[in-house]
Formats: sequence, C-alpha cells, structure tokens
Amino acid sequence: MTAFLWLLASIGAGTGLALQSRVNGELGARLEHGMLAALISFGIGTAVLALLLVVWPGARAGVRRLIGVIRDGSMPWWYATTGLLGAFLVATQGIVVGTLGVALYTVGVVAGQTMSGLAVDRMGLGGLARKAITPPRVVGGVLALVAVGLALVGTGELEGAWLIVLPFLAGLLQSLQQAMGGLVQRHAQSAIAQTVSNFVVGTIALALFVLVQTLVGVRGAPLPTEPWLYVGGVLGIVFIALMSVAVHHLGVLTMGLGVICGQVVTSVLLDVVFPAGHPVTTWSLLGAALTIAAVGVSAIRRPARAAARSV
Repeated sequence: MTAFLWLLASIGAGTGLALQSRVNGELGARLEHGMLAALISFGIGTAVLALLLVVWPGARAGVRRLIGVIRDGSMPWWYATTGLLGAFLVATQGIVVGTLGVALYTVGVVAGQTMSGLAVDRMGLGGLARKAITPPRVVGGVLALVAVGLALVGTGELEGAWLIVLPFLAGLLQSLQQAMGGLVQRHAQSAIAQTVSNFVVGTIALALFVLVQTLVGVRGAPLPTEPWLYVGGVLGIVFIALMSVAVHHLGVLTMGLGVICGQVVTSVLLDVVFPAGHPVTTWSLLGAALTIAAVGVSAIRRPARAAARSV
C-alpha cells in the first residue's frame, strides 16, 4: 500500500473512534456507570476476537509468535500491556461523553494526541525510527488544533468542562499506545495478535476495577435493549488493528492527524444524523476542511537532499 492509502486507513480509524465514542458514551449514560460501559465494550470485543482465533489459523499463529517473543526476551513484556492505555481511553468515553458530548470529548483527545505525537516521533519511542520535527509537521499539528477549535469548541457546551482533562490525558497516552502497539504488531507479525493482546489486558483491568466498584456499592442501571449500543467493541477492534499497522508507514504524528481528520469529520456528520447532537455551523464545516488540510500539510516530505543535510 502507498502512503496515501495508509493515510486513508488512519482516517478510517478516526471515523471508527468517533463512532465508538458516541456509542460507549450513550451506553455509559444509559447505565449510569461509565466503567461498566467500558467493560462491556472491551468484553464484547474480546469475545469477537476469541471467535476469530477459533476460525483463523493465521491469527492463532500470530498470538503464538507474540507469546514467544515475550518469553525469549526479544520484546519487553510490558509492551504487551498497551491494553491498559486503551482501557483508559474507552473508560473516559463512558464517563465523559454523556456529560460533555462527543464534540468536547474529541477536543480533549485530539489536543493531547497532537501534542504527544511530535514527542513520540522525535524520540523514536516504541522502537520506531526517529522522525525529525520538520516545519510541515509542526504546521500540520498547529492547523489540526486550530481546526478542532473551529469545528468543536464553539458549540457552547461548557457544563462540567473540567472533565475534559480525562480525554486530554487519554489523548496524550494514545500516541504512546500507537507506538508500542506498532512494535507489538511488528514482533508478532500480526495486527490481530496485537489487537487480541490489547483487548485481553484491557478487559482484565476493567473487570477488576468494576469488581472493586461493585464491592463498595456502585451499581448501574439495567442493560438497555438497543443492539447498536453494543457495537463499541467491534469498532475498537477495527480502530486498534488499523493503527498498529499504519503507524509504521506514516509515523505517529501523521497517522495521528489522519485519525484526527476522521474524528472531526465524523463528529460533524454525527451532529447531522442525530438531532440530539450539536448543530452543524459554518465554523464546524470550516474546521473539518482545515483538519483535512492539516493532514495534507503534515504528509509533505522534504527532498532527500534537504533531509540528509539536516542529519
């Protein structure tokens, strides 16, 4: 695949993340229990992956390779704990989206992700090659932040705005998760193996947390009956699998900007499809267009001669 196609894949991942945020946020609001909503999302995703392992020998082989590289020390075992970061992201969806909506939630995630993407690429975390912080990449990052502000901040939904700290932290951790997940995928030679690792670890962590909450008396409302409220886990599978592969072809920042593009555009569309969402304004449309421009600017590569002189 060319870099352009991987960029489209990252945009698709962002679309899935925006949809997942809406689904898990609504589930958390219905249950009145954000952590339980996150556990249900991860649990369903884990069950789907378990079925996939049963019918797909290649996926089982990838999991065996992952276990092997952990046992022989070729890969640090803690790289396989990226599911903890994913669990935190999904938990913030269930906790925050019901109060702030997808719009401001996306603002927090995008701001954190854009800021940390530059640092992760520059330091070469997760075994990725270091990438220079070039002017186009910096401009692309700044444009992405401005675009998100144009598209989403002007919604006027400011009640409980302090909760935006949670998705901001989740966004900061997303770049690290993408880098670490990409390394796991490379060692296992399987995006599915990385995704299985993510979901299993995340499900265990969330189950323990919900168990503690239950023991201290935290209870949720009855389970809703609408099937669409339970597709968050499947969307998460698509999101994680696409990211773990695309990061090696684009780098954390450019891939992250592609994800941002998908998130912002989908957030605007969700506001059209669901009347309860924010109205689509001229500012929202300008912000979505500027986000796409930010992705294009970030993807600009310097001529090889110029890059060589900067080393």
